[in-house]
Amino acid sequence: MKKIIAMTIAVMMLLSLLTGCGNTTEASADDAAKVYKVGIVQLMQHVALDQATQGFQDALTEKLGDQVSFDVQLASGETTNCTTIVTKFVNDDVDLIMGNATPAVIAAKEATATIPIIGTSVTDYVAAEAAIVASNEAPGANVTGYSDMSDIAAHVELTQKLCPDAKTVAIIYCSAEPNSVIQGNQAEELYKAAGFTTVTLTASDITTISTVVTSACEQADVIYIPTDNLFAENMESVKNIAEPAKIPVITGEGGMAQAGGTASVAIDYYVLGYRAGEMAYEIMVNGADPATTPIGFMAADDMELIINEENVAAIGLTIPEDLK
Repeated sequence: MKKIIAMTIAVMMLLSLLTGCGNTTEASADDAAKVYKVGIVQLMQHVALDQATQGFQDALTEKLGDQVSFDVQLASGETTNCTTIVTKFVNDDVDLIMGNATPAVIAAKEATATIPIIGTSVTDYVAAEAAIVASNEAPGANVTGYSDMSDIAAHVELTQKLCPDAKTVAIIYCSAEPNSVIQGNQAEELYKAAGFTTVTLTASDITTISTVVTSACEQADVIYIPTDNLFAENMESVKNIAEPAKIPVITGEGGMAQAGGTASVAIDYYVLGYRAGEMAYEIMVNGADPATTPIGFMAADDMELIINEENVAAIGLTIPEDLK
């Protein structure tokens, strides 16, 4: 009788183990079959933001293949559209939100405190409106990302080399973009420190760009435009005024130089987005905590000299040998 009881218990234990093994196999299969849903809200459409979005998608696709799906939405430059888009992402229960540009990241942060958020094309996460993160080293909540802070000191040096006779610099940007205000203030300090006289002019929207650029051409020898979404989207308008006036335009972002400016020392926005995508993978798949994932910054090696030779020829500049 004791032998029968012992055998019965042994059989039950074996069945229990087999059942447990079956559950583990099933869970692993579920993990392997999971498709991660990623919502991407991009403030507006222009070369730099497009490249960042593409780099972000490519990084995740390379790591996850068909196990990741993207819902890419453009906000047409409107912060209210950003809010509508991220609200939909939250209702769709996405696994992660990528905000491309400061207003997009802020809208995502205001919409959810639980879904991980990765930012890109944001200049300063700490000084931005509503302080997106507590600090660059320890963001402190569900938001982290990569910064597109450009090297303004390098832009000043570029201006000195490319425009050696220039004495007055007009710094122009959109007053409604926090990133641009931060960079504009830094540019004013650095250009003054380098011995330039500065004039700061700001546009509030697309309707004021022509007036601002015309005024800049009348008052300065060279124009400087920091990384700015409004101007990036409307560089053709800048070119149509500055080029006939023979005024060089130094820009904070390479795509702006290529689209109608003169030159830039610029980061690669595709690489910026790609690195943000790698960060997203670590958080979404490997369980890294956004609160303790430091904000990423591009290094000097990530920047390249961009010269619009067509514009240089049109305004009559000579490219010095050390810039060729």
